[in-house]
Amino acid sequence: MNGQMNDQVITVRELRDFVEAFIDAREWVQFHSPKSLSMSIAVEASELMEKFLWCDNAKSYKEAIDNKQEVEEELADVIITAICFARSADIDIVQAVENKMKINDKRYPVEKAKGICTKHDKL
Repeated sequence: MNGQMNDQVITVRELRDFVEAFIDAREWVQFHSPKSLSMSIAVEASELMEKFLWCDNAKSYKEAIDNKQEVEEELADVIITAICFARSADIDIVQAVENKMKINDKRYPVEKAKGICTKHDKL
């Protein structure tokens, strides 16, 4: 892939292929069990969360802008690890998202959930 990668140009399949080629070239797939990758997702997510530790909601927007490169790198680590997890667990990412959004649509109907952040079982 070249420097022209962005959400408007690259498909999920192409992104998966890009990440998987990197992993395969280094023969790291042998270390990529669902167990290890699920833990790694949590570790990478905590590194992203650390960027906003002790910020209130309003300040978190400023932090995201002021530290954009670091935040992008941490988010990329989460996404890369999630892609690796999907591979190890034979999960189609697009299908998984679509299935979950169907569940969410039933749990959070617009007429009950619009503009509020109440958990589905309390609506």
